[in-house]
Amino acid sequence: MMKTFAEDAEFLQDELVSWRRHIHQNPEVGMDTHNTAAFIKAKLEEMGYETKYVAGTGVTAIAGGKKSGKCFLIRGDIDALPVTEEADVEFKSTNGAMHACGHDFHAAMLLGAAKLLKAYEDEIPGQIKFMFQPAEENLKGAKAMVEDGILENPKVDAAAMFHVMTGTPLPTGTIVIPNPGPSTAASDWFDIVIKGKGGHGAMPHKSVDPLNVISHLHLALQELNSREIAPDDIVALTIGMMKGGTTSNVIPDTAEMHGTLRTYDKETRVYLNERIPQIAKSVAQTFRAEAEVTMIEGTATVTNDATVTEPLYESLKEVFGNVVRSDQRGGGSEDFAYVSDKVPAVMMIISAGNSMDGYTLPVHHPKVVFDENVLSVGAAGYAVAALSWLSKNQ
Repeated sequence: MMKTFAEDAEFLQDELVSWRRHIHQNPEVGMDTHNTAAFIKAKLEEMGYETKYVAGTGVTAIAGGKKSGKCFLIRGDIDALPVTEEADVEFKSTNGAMHACGHDFHAAMLLGAAKLLKAYEDEIPGQIKFMFQPAEENLKGAKAMVEDGILENPKVDAAAMFHVMTGTPLPTGTIVIPNPGPSTAASDWFDIVIKGKGGHGAMPHKSVDPLNVISHLHLALQELNSREIAPDDIVALTIGMMKGGTTSNVIPDTAEMHGTLRTYDKETRVYLNERIPQIAKSVAQTFRAEAEVTMIEGTATVTNDATVTEPLYESLKEVFGNVVRSDQRGGGSEDFAYVSDKVPAVMMIISAGNSMDGYTLPVHHPKVVFDENVLSVGAAGYAVAALSWLSKNQ
């Protein structure tokens, strides 16, 4: 049956392209994906599914249930980026947003999987739950759907997702299964306001210069990585914005710093979330100023579980052949972590454009173009992953 999915998916290719282009041409951002969610919900109902909204603009449906067994979740995100599209395609977005990360592919492929699985619903040894998720880009959607019960009723036992990638040497359709362990970085942010005492630039001794403080703080925070984190632990602490003052001869009252923190180790993440405020307050005090620090929790690391990665590698390799392993960890973040933190899961990659064939731009670029030939592979890949795991875990 597994190889039948790959063959059947090829006959869906035109429909998959149509769905993808509709979603691409009408992108929506964050949790405000009402039209996209309604489109997906309508397509699922046309297939014969009972559907419901989760967390407002998430959509779910369930295949199977005729035979007893476990529940496997497959997820596709549906939101776009607030980027004006510059790609030269006939179905170009014109509303100031863009599916520059390929979520239109994820949504179309998951719809395709739903259609494939519906035809074999009586043979599913358990249940397969579809998770169409908004707001991945701002890391809010998965958390909202988990809190609204996506992993319950029925209780999810394991999960998987695909993410398309382009601008790599991998041929279109290549599936990358990660080795067990982390795939993405945990992400957090911090906002720091230094409160000093403004005054005339010619009389700095009568002021408390927040720009001086924030300069010392920038350097002090860099010492965390070089002197307090083990050399074999990977951390990225980036200050992306520093601002203060309005003219050259006036010392301002305040200055601001905004940054991001990316980690893989849980203990390191906790440690640095404590140390950043400590250092900011102590540096400010050293120079007679005050620091207000706001730490903003993002998302944890996506952790790939061996009980999912190993059987899926075997099954997908048997069906598609072009499946490889990887232990590479990305520096980006992915809120599928809210799922992998609760149930055994895997984050799979699928190549949607070989750089040797002209697909040279990376995701999030305003001119990025993806290879639509991957759509049928992704749809079948979702179906094979879910059904094979259930078959091996009865």
